[in-house]
Amino acid sequence: MARLTVALGDYPHVAALLDGRVPVPGYSVEPIEVRPIIAGYRRMIRDLEFDVCELAPVSYLMAREAGVPITAIPVFLNRRFHHSDIQCAPGSGVAVPTDLEGLRVGVRAYSVSTGVWGRGVLGEDYGVDLSTITWVVDDDDHVEGHVPPNVERVTDGRSLGTLLEAGEIAAAFTGNAGTGRAGKPTDGWEAPATPPGETYPLFPDSEVIERDWYLRTGIYPLHSVIVVRNELITEDPALATTLYDAFATSKRIHVHEDPDWDRLARLRVQRRKIGSDPIPYGVASNRASIDALQRFSKDQGLIDGRYGDALFADGTYADC
Repeated sequence: MARLTVALGDYPHVAALLDGRVPVPGYSVEPIEVRPIIAGYRRMIRDLEFDVCELAPVSYLMAREAGVPITAIPVFLNRRFHHSDIQCAPGSGVAVPTDLEGLRVGVRAYSVSTGVWGRGVLGEDYGVDLSTITWVVDDDDHVEGHVPPNVERVTDGRSLGTLLEAGEIAAAFTGNAGTGRAGKPTDGWEAPATPPGETYPLFPDSEVIERDWYLRTGIYPLHSVIVVRNELITEDPALATTLYDAFATSKRIHVHEDPDWDRLARLRVQRRKIGSDPIPYGVASNRASIDALQRFSKDQGLIDGRYGDALFADGTYADC
């Protein structure tokens, strides 16, 4: 039986796959723990260290275009909205999204998923000219290249939270995408940054706005996708379908045991917000999100083209 090394984040809906309750026929699954899982993204993209790995969707698009021999299956383990992620500095004068034009805004790396989704919202929904903003970053992109000229790197070691508190940037993304962390995402990395002082949200009524945006657009931002080394799919063309079915079965087991998603608070909140499955798998049920991800990534200069369903390995993917 072939060994299959698998690196995933800590999610209850993959537990049955990782602990052996759900088999992958023909394979022996060997879980590889990487915490935080974002440290595994670079190891997969740069060294192909795992057979199967969770990856940031934007990083997957960039890696695919760069020729990294990996292909995705439409399993999306994590989702979230981003209107609440942009905080403004006191005295910045920012009252509406277009006020950000001509100013400096912090984000961990230009291609980080939160930044791509957030910029997409600013550009498409609010008409912000993203090219006029200086994007201040303090970390590397997982895939090098495609950084536009209006990206500035922090070189003195200060965190984005410190810069925001000092008013040296007008706004910043929060959490692991910006002010909530300091240092590079290595194994054992946590978010040690001191939260900035008094800041205020760009979108005070973010929950209402996020639900409205979802109802208008059908976009439910993707935050992870499963990728497989191409060599394995070449050797076993049925592997993509086999893996998809295993992830789907693992999810169904979790939903049966925890129908309200109480084991993962953020997805419980998301379920209430959208009124349905907080992590739908498959292509058809995620069409608007997949299209928006490619559109935003191309419009922001991260990829040159859009690939439609060719993003995914050939297989049978019933929505679940």
